[in-house]
Amino acid sequence: MSKVRVGIIGAGWWATFNHIPQLQSRDDVEVAAVCRLGRELLDKIQGQFNIPFATEDYHELLAQDLDAVVVSTPHHMHHEHAGAALRRGMHVMCEKPMTLDPAQAWDLVLLAEAQDRVLLVPYGWNYKPFSQQAKRLMDEGAVGEVEYALCHMASPTKEFFGAAESVEVMSQWEPTLAEPEPSTWQVAENGGGYGHGQITHASSLLMWLTGLRAAAVSARVTAPGSPVDMYNAASVTFHNGAIGTVSGAATLPANDKFQVDLRIFGTEGVLMIDMERERLVVRRHDKQHVEVEVESGTGAYDCDTPPHRFIEAIKGEAGNDSPGELGARAVELISAMFESSRGGGRPVRVFREAPTEETA
Repeated sequence: MSKVRVGIIGAGWWATFNHIPQLQSRDDVEVAAVCRLGRELLDKIQGQFNIPFATEDYHELLAQDLDAVVVSTPHHMHHEHAGAALRRGMHVMCEKPMTLDPAQAWDLVLLAEAQDRVLLVPYGWNYKPFSQQAKRLMDEGAVGEVEYALCHMASPTKEFFGAAESVEVMSQWEPTLAEPEPSTWQVAENGGGYGHGQITHASSLLMWLTGLRAAAVSARVTAPGSPVDMYNAASVTFHNGAIGTVSGAATLPANDKFQVDLRIFGTEGVLMIDMERERLVVRRHDKQHVEVEVESGTGAYDCDTPPHRFIEAIKGEAGNDSPGELGARAVELISAMFESSRGGGRPVRVFREAPTEETA
């Protein structure tokens, strides 16, 4: 293909701030169609980005001659929109959380496999250079068989998730055209709150680095002064028998650096990766330690790379380091975390899309 023709379903805050500009910076992409509700803002977005086709009906967008679709609608609508695009044979980049329901998440994974289409979830930290180095070290057996993992994330998002009538965005991501919708981020039924909004990042990074998949979860979440969860604490058993903790906090002071801290313990040693302090270290029992020099500033979150990787994966020029399966593993973990908390912290068996000898 000469140019990858891309449609945008859900031209809100993040699509107009990040996805459309990133895609339009490429000579091999045409952003050919855009869809959102609200004709006045839709027309403004169409004009500013010079997009040929604009509609409020996603069915009309999918009827266009497109190769790929970016889905950045409210979380609870991802399955409907991504599934419709995959069934039409289009590649899909679906914002995180990929879905709210594990069965729907695995449905998208199976659809993408059946159609032989790229399904990418834009987890920005997976594409950081030192995250890529960490992945290589893990694949080379730096820690041996994983036995325990700590996964912690904290963000300066108290007003983002907790405000009643507006969403206060971190200063580096001030809206350009469209404001974040409170109904997306501050309504639990729509996937608002810290678990779906942020834990999805850290947990997917953990599972990408390790290959782990949650088997059972015991968790508590709390929402002091907020309609949605602000703190998350989960004890996790993984399907290989390893155990771990997954935790999160929404209340760092405004514009503090994000904390993403993973410590992965195995039979041969431990790997520690820390985005805030920009550290990647392996400590091994055989004394063959590794300390990676990390360039200052490279731990800060951005989502510039995933739209580019999406196009490169479509063209067969690069691999997908945040595939739909990873998004589904995060969804099933977070879903079980909330179910456990509703039950007073009782252990919850994580969803399985199909019983296997290992999980039955």
